[in-house]
Amino acid sequence: MGPDETAGHYLVANVPRARRGQTVAEVLTQLIAHAHDCMDVVCVLDDDERLVGVLTLAALFALERDRRLGDAVQPGFPKVHATTDQERVASLALHHAISAIPVVDAKGKLLGVVPSAALMHILRREHVEDLHRFAGIARETTLAREAIEAPPLRRLRHRLPWLLLGLAGSMLATLIMSRFEGALAIDPAIAFFVPGLVYLADAIGTQTEAVAVRGLSLSHARMRTIIGGEARTGVLIGLVMGGLTFPAVWLVFGSVHLAVAVAVALVVAGGIATTVGLVLPWLLGRFGSDPAYGSGPMSTIIQDLLTLLTYFVVVSLIVG
Repeated sequence: MGPDETAGHYLVANVPRARRGQTVAEVLTQLIAHAHDCMDVVCVLDDDERLVGVLTLAALFALERDRRLGDAVQPGFPKVHATTDQERVASLALHHAISAIPVVDAKGKLLGVVPSAALMHILRREHVEDLHRFAGIARETTLAREAIEAPPLRRLRHRLPWLLLGLAGSMLATLIMSRFEGALAIDPAIAFFVPGLVYLADAIGTQTEAVAVRGLSLSHARMRTIIGGEARTGVLIGLVMGGLTFPAVWLVFGSVHLAVAVAVALVVAGGIATTVGLVLPWLLGRFGSDPAYGSGPMSTIIQDLLTLLTYFVVVSLIVG
């Protein structure tokens, strides 16, 4: 986190300030007499310049003119420090539905506020970064530019190793299928469902990445909690799809064994795909590898291998 990504970078110091002993009429006169760079809120201070609370202009105009600010101030109004990350500042603003956030020092003295225009800029910047990360451009702007502007050979060097791992994984998937040749010989219809299972695993994983990118920037939950929630969601998705698929396969192919195998594979695929789709890009980033290059190929092959393995194991147990 650089200095331009903190609340201090967006700080506006010339803002309306008032003492808690002042009346509403006095503060309104003061607002008219002085120009300020931000008029979103009025910051109420004590005698030591420490922030007591904040009043929005709408709340101020709604008060009786002889009322003292100390009796009407909002003490629970959120505040941040100059070193607070910009994403945290924007999240607080969204959570509390406010247009400006006060910034204080270690002693609680007011430094200024992060105005509404800055909050909009932060939200746009964070949104673009999240979209870049999801789209696989890169974590850094310079890396993102290099990913699409570098010479072809350099791009090849970045991308090919991960795709070779994917190629090796696809060969392993073929090997897995060959190990269950006996089951395929008994019922060739078993092979009919492989493309659909693989597609659904990939689709669930991709959907998980999209939802995670939008939600992680606003959530304050621990990663362990988010992963557990996504895994349970994936299993529920698999249960629903398996429940819908089971009667259809049984009706069309006349095999309850095949229907059971497909349904179980879908349940397992749902849990695996959501977990892998969320955890793998995060792990690659934690270990210093660009998720843009590795998360797609690796997520796909892991999801496919585990889904196929589950499917054919269930099939072999039932058929065998």
